[in-house]
Amino acid sequence: MANILIIDDQEWAKNLCREGLAGESHKIEVTDDIESVSKNILLFKPNVVLLNLYLKYGFLVWDVLRNIKIQKPNLPVLIIAPYHNYLFDHRLSQADGYLLKSHSAADELKQKISALLENNPAK
Repeated sequence: MANILIIDDQEWAKNLCREGLAGESHKIEVTDDIESVSKNILLFKPNVVLLNLYLKYGFLVWDVLRNIKIQKPNLPVLIIAPYHNYLFDHRLSQADGYLLKSHSAADELKQKISALLENNPAK
């Protein structure tokens, strides 16, 4: 069982994460309050973070990702994106993977989270 923090403000991505993690025994926390991400990481102690590529209120996902990695360098962060547009963006290399929204994304999400947890067993 792992703690998974979902940072998102879009309903489709939250639904994708819920569907992809249904039946798993993970503890899930969802927030769209970008300003309190550091607090959520300290209090919830996630093992994996799912971060939507598009955030409201003009927050740049790359800034949020950088701040997470400064706070917890070994915390795996998976970027969730609706389009292929950013797959070749060098900033994506700061993340530990990405997931494109698709019909098979729920199954792929389970696989990617399992792989991230196996590669980062420290809780």
